[in-house]
Amino acid sequence: MTVLVTGFAPFAGDPDNPSGDVLPLLVDAWTRPEPLVTAVLPVVFGAAGDRVAELVAAHRPTLVVALGLAGGRSGVTPERVAVNLDDARIPDNAGARPCDLPVVAGAPAAYFSTLPVKAATAALRAAGVPADLSHTAGSFVCNHVFFRLQHLLAGSDVRSGFVHVPTTAEVALPDLARGLVAMLATVLDHDGPDLATVGGIVD
Repeated sequence: MTVLVTGFAPFAGDPDNPSGDVLPLLVDAWTRPEPLVTAVLPVVFGAAGDRVAELVAAHRPTLVVALGLAGGRSGVTPERVAVNLDDARIPDNAGARPCDLPVVAGAPAAYFSTLPVKAATAALRAAGVPADLSHTAGSFVCNHVFFRLQHLLAGSDVRSGFVHVPTTAEVALPDLARGLVAMLATVLDHDGPDLATVGGIVD
């Protein structure tokens, strides 16, 4: 029942990235019986997806949640859809800036998250962390990893998905860790349809 959570290294000249910085706090706050494995991914097209595939092969998790930074958002945002598109507004950390390319040639146009995203969003809010459900992970390395992950695990029993986090100006790292622990616990314990009514999240 291993849980794998990934974040990203800093990028675009910023010294920090809360998606990666929160991982040690998440480990410290983890009290569940399921083993928790964390890893920081490079902000590099191709290499980030390859690293996720290596981690899944090595740890054979039952739940995978990839985290990434979405500057400008005011809360944590579980993502619903990964699209088969690499289209970078800025270069990645290796200088690559793909334009209108598929993440995986010949793969479907999109995949849904297999996380119960409404219940996950409700759990974050119940923990006192601002959160909203999002329908787009963009087209930068975050979406690249999200799509690669969903493509890799398509048809399996492994639950997987992507969650964007805001800057620490919006949510401090200790609060983010607390909210993510609550979210992960809810996902692990969730059984049945993804129905949630907390904070106005409904079908």
